[in-house]
Amino acid sequence: MKGNWKLLLVSLIAFMFVLTACASDTVDEGNGDSDSGSDSSDDSAEKVDVDIFQFKVEFKDQFEELIQMYMDENEDVNLSVQTVGGGNDYAASLKAQMASGNEPVIFNIGGPTELDEYREYLTDLSDTEAATLALDGTLNGVEEDGAVYGLPFAQEGYGLIYNKEVFDAVGIDASTLTTFDALEAAFKQIDEQKDELGLEAVLALPASELWVMGNHLANHYIAPEFNNDILTAFEADEISFEYADQMKRMLDLQNEYSVQPVLSLDYSMQVEQLFSTGKVAVIQQGNWIYPTVEQMDEDFAQNGIGMMAMPFEGEYEDHLPVGVPQYWVVNQNASDEEIQAAKDFLDWMYTSDTGKDFVLDEFKFIPAYDGYDASRIADPLSQDVYSYSVDGKTIGWTFMATPVGWNEDVLATEFQKYLAGDTTFEEALEVAKESWASSRQ
Repeated sequence: MKGNWKLLLVSLIAFMFVLTACASDTVDEGNGDSDSGSDSSDDSAEKVDVDIFQFKVEFKDQFEELIQMYMDENEDVNLSVQTVGGGNDYAASLKAQMASGNEPVIFNIGGPTELDEYREYLTDLSDTEAATLALDGTLNGVEEDGAVYGLPFAQEGYGLIYNKEVFDAVGIDASTLTTFDALEAAFKQIDEQKDELGLEAVLALPASELWVMGNHLANHYIAPEFNNDILTAFEADEISFEYADQMKRMLDLQNEYSVQPVLSLDYSMQVEQLFSTGKVAVIQQGNWIYPTVEQMDEDFAQNGIGMMAMPFEGEYEDHLPVGVPQYWVVNQNASDEEIQAAKDFLDWMYTSDTGKDFVLDEFKFIPAYDGYDASRIADPLSQDVYSYSVDGKTIGWTFMATPVGWNEDVLATEFQKYLAGDTTFEEALEVAKESWASSRQ
């Protein structure tokens, strides 16, 4: 009995040595050049790695959750994401990432200026399902000669956001205010009743914010000059301000009926202190203000606000400026397998049922694609923007294609001088014209 026990122990030890040796050989083969080895040891080596470098910090956690869901369904793909946003400069970080040689497979660009800058890296995405479903106008900044170099994140839009209760109280239908005369008459009517309505003024113009006037207000009357096309604006050697009279009228109208002094008003005062508290009836802003208004007064945000277009007399009457904040692009320097995996993921995110649910419910985006249930869009302002988009009643964001710094540092600064009485409107435009031309030489 003792001898048998010893023999059994020796046999067991020998068997364990054999197993250890086999396991060691398998690991070496999996990491080396040998084609032998078990299938299970090569699972990780067969995965396609796709690195994502993106800017939108607001949906970082939700995006990472969606990525994990995709990998659970597609075990042959390994997605990793690095989010650079908030207080960091995404544009500078992306340049540093590219210069380091550690190029991401998927990254973001902003529009035609960055399309030109990163052209050598960009893959044509026109064969993706998402590209075929992109709404009219959403590809204007990234489409050339039939090639689509980016897929839109989402849409954002801006116009005149109004207090429905005030408009109902004075009997004004916002949908009828598509001309300057109609809008001016409405402002006058509200102004005459502002005391009984509990208003400080009809409107709040935050003229200390350069982007409100130089980017958004001006764009409404600049984009039509370039046939509402971002690339046309990007390639233009000069600007003539064809619709300068309408631009001036819109600026003057807001200034006339605004809380004063407008040059002391900023975004926070406009949205939080004045509009969200019911002290003004109208502000020029975009759907991005919704979370702030909701935080101040949830019922007012959900039921009491709407968006209408600024007036434009001509082809683009009752059109809302709608644009894409960033685009997803795919690095053509990646391998064929990585490029295809990147396309597949982006398609899945925007066209699958799971992806579309996330876009609406978790990302709370305004979809830039057809096939979404507009009734599920998160808030009334976003619903208004999406409705204008689906109807094709949009004006492009040409401020993403003007000379660097021109909208704010030149045009809006001149507008501030005009509002302060230090220059005429015509003189302000002349300065802006000369700056544009010199920048494009």
